[in-house]
Amino acid sequence: MASKIPEVSSLVCEAQLAFKATYGGNADTAVSAPGRVNIIGEHTDYNDGFVFPMALPLVTVIIGRKTQSGLCRIQTLSEFADKPLQVAFKTPSSSAPLTRGAPNWANYIKGVVANFPGDVSGFDAVVTSSVPLGGGLSSSASLEVATYTFLESITGTKATSLREKALACQKAEHEFANMPCGIMDQFISTMGKRGNALLIDCRSLESTLVPLTDPSIAFVITNSNVRHTLSGTEYPTRRRQCQEAATVMGKKCLRDATLQDLEKHRSSLSEEVYKRAQHAISEIQRTEEAVSVLRNSDYTLFGKMMTESHNSLKDDYEVSCSELDELVAGALEVPGVFGSRMTGGGFGGCTVTLVKQECVDSLISHTLEKYSGKPTFYVCLPSEGTQQLAI
Repeated sequence: MASKIPEVSSLVCEAQLAFKATYGGNADTAVSAPGRVNIIGEHTDYNDGFVFPMALPLVTVIIGRKTQSGLCRIQTLSEFADKPLQVAFKTPSSSAPLTRGAPNWANYIKGVVANFPGDVSGFDAVVTSSVPLGGGLSSSASLEVATYTFLESITGTKATSLREKALACQKAEHEFANMPCGIMDQFISTMGKRGNALLIDCRSLESTLVPLTDPSIAFVITNSNVRHTLSGTEYPTRRRQCQEAATVMGKKCLRDATLQDLEKHRSSLSEEVYKRAQHAISEIQRTEEAVSVLRNSDYTLFGKMMTESHNSLKDDYEVSCSELDELVAGALEVPGVFGSRMTGGGFGGCTVTLVKQECVDSLISHTLEKYSGKPTFYVCLPSEGTQQLAI
């Protein structure tokens, strides 16, 4: 059956116990920031296209307290994080800026501290999370946004806008995690609202809340438990290939191109670059159309578009894997399933499936029977973005 999602209050209690054991005394500040699932619109954000994520009840929690020590001391409770699980580094200054290093998980925090506009005198903190690492549900952006919200709380310095906050977190990932990600993950973790998905125009950075409260449907996230990593060459390579195609067509980016433009220039592109561009251009168009379809509650057509998205990611963008393909194919065999697709960067992680609420148990049972791996399931509703918590 579906995994029970931990209550945020239980994550805070877990972190508080660890805080007392590590630092002595109690933390006085607690914040959370959610992971996300992208319903449709994959690998479109860095092509200035459209994405359509929703925030999840799976969150990263940071608790802590401000100090005047000049040190940032952090402990993570994640058993999957690289060692060591406790780090300390000096607060940045013009003469001694922060630099990336081991362990990798701390680089996301360092990057946010380095890009934070306020004065950070020091802090003690504990991090815990219910967002699965490597699952394609944006554990990294969840950690970045939670860190920024924590710094806002302990310093009293607020971002001038939610957009500024998200952009600072994106910059942290670019500079300290060496991941040239788009803006989607940080935007939804910052701006998510309960009961709504968020259509984001990644060119204008305008976002539109889209109500998603119909009790007759559900989104089931299935974790293949094949852990992916995007810090290798695959993600940057796809990004370069998209830019190459845009340049050949005389376009700033693939948002400006049509499939007709692509066909005209096919002879000037390698087959691989052509396929990458075909996915990005069609996915940008598909995402915008799919949201209009969803507003009209046409779940059959919306689900068909989700499945088309998966096939494009599998065949043209080549970022799926056998486990994800197996999960999608199995889900589509279940009566009441409208559509299914991989979500996130690819090469493992999760699928997202739109299904009638009354058929959720059938979907889970069928997947457990058919899937060769050991999946976990989350039945999720659109949740709130980052927030300060009672402690």
